[in-house]
Amino acid sequence: MIEVEARELAYFVAVAEELHFGRAAVRLSIAQPALSKAIRRVEERLGVQLFVRSSRRVSLTAAGEALLYHGRHALNAMSVAVQQARQAGDADAHLRLVIKPGGDANLLSGILTAYAQLPDARRVDILFGGTTDRADYVRDGRADLALLYAPFDDLTGLAYEALHVEDRVAILPADHRLAAREEVRLADLEHETMPRWKGVPGGGTGPELVDVPQMIQMIVLGRTIAVLPRSLVEPVPPGIVCVPVGDAPASRIVLAWAELDRRPLVASFVAAALAAAGERRQAR
Repeated sequence: MIEVEARELAYFVAVAEELHFGRAAVRLSIAQPALSKAIRRVEERLGVQLFVRSSRRVSLTAAGEALLYHGRHALNAMSVAVQQARQAGDADAHLRLVIKPGGDANLLSGILTAYAQLPDARRVDILFGGTTDRADYVRDGRADLALLYAPFDDLTGLAYEALHVEDRVAILPADHRLAAREEVRLADLEHETMPRWKGVPGGGTGPELVDVPQMIQMIVLGRTIAVLPRSLVEPVPPGIVCVPVGDAPASRIVLAWAELDRRPLVASFVAAALAAAGERRQAR
């Protein structure tokens, strides 16, 4: 028995994200009293309190935190299901692939060439995502596939195949004390200033960055260093050096798609990508 309808779940998520009934009501284009009543009905039906309300603030209870986490995924899954149903019945459907600019390790051209040779190939639209949101493009249906970096990107709810494995390098200013080393260890970098990535919890104590070009500039200025997959800094820009980190776990570029997406056009693209990546490895 479904105890929360999709509309009610969307109401809850809006309030949970805004933590303000007035702003959530404006966002949903409904009256605030109606929204408050809807949330109370959900709480009564579930038998738990989702919000702590006071005259000054609204906060989530533990039950509310749990419903927000799973509710977001449920709404995304419903949105993806609707879009995939429409695309499955559309003879002119095409693929949308989201990538990070410069984040394909030069794989993309070969993949697109291999896919275009298939008899059932469709048009492939390339979308550009940010450092942290490309997996969300697939989860919420904005894209059918994504090129992601494991273990950096969150692969929850996604199926994926590894296309490329590479080492990680320390990206240092050219005059850094470790710049002349042939290899460093993670312990060598323990007290170095590392960047924080916008939208990513935790991280270092250095400047907050949004992309690799910004990171390169801050490294050249001596404000930070970073440890990243090698392909993200090739060719190496002037003013920095890349030193292999011998004990850092390898990085993988993976092609990811929604876990429940069984469409033949997605499977064909994945097969072409694997074949192209395999040929590239053999050619090296």
